[in-house]
Amino acid sequence: MTTEESEALSRRARAGREESGLTGRTLVSLEELRSAVNECRRCTLWKATTQGVPGEGLGRSRLMLVGEAPGDSEDRQGHPFVGPAGAILDRALQDAGLGRDSVYITNAVKHFKFEPRGKRRLHIKPSASEIEACHWWLGEELRLVAPKLVMALGGTAARALLGHPVIVSQLRGSPTRLSATAHLWVTIHPSFLLRVPDDAQRRNEYARFVKELKDAIAWIETH
Repeated sequence: MTTEESEALSRRARAGREESGLTGRTLVSLEELRSAVNECRRCTLWKATTQGVPGEGLGRSRLMLVGEAPGDSEDRQGHPFVGPAGAILDRALQDAGLGRDSVYITNAVKHFKFEPRGKRRLHIKPSASEIEACHWWLGEELRLVAPKLVMALGGTAARALLGHPVIVSQLRGSPTRLSATAHLWVTIHPSFLLRVPDDAQRRNEYARFVKELKDAIAWIETH
């Protein structure tokens, strides 16, 4: 990381601490970050949720997976990717020869955004301002985990990491430089597979997703 990059990261971190009520506090571990997420007031999403949902997994993992935001199950349980999309991700990781405990899994936004629909809470995509408000937390996770490769699961995650809107199909399938020490790999969010109506197409898309996880592992081993 260059001096200019380091100074920019430091300025952004200071601004994030001030806006989130963490002024004067330096996060020294992922454990501290997990407990601190619930103190965040940088946007209004926290008001309607059960709790903040930080990332979890291997603390110094070479591979970090970033999704969009917690869903209903994640908000209730306080863990990332424990709902239907999480079940698909767990199966894909296993088919790729990985375990959840061998990677670090998080989301670009740490609170659940939803619309009440009767007794259900339907997921709503986070806004650009909410993604930006939560970026400090994602930056801290990147700093503490120090991954070699970051997989953005879907367009929202890619936008959070790159700072601009992203078309997944245009970047999918190969790593691009994210920082001086990390690369970015853009792919689909596992929830996409839940929305594919055709069985054959869904199997093909799932196989492609698993292959990307395998390719990511191979890339890490050779770079």
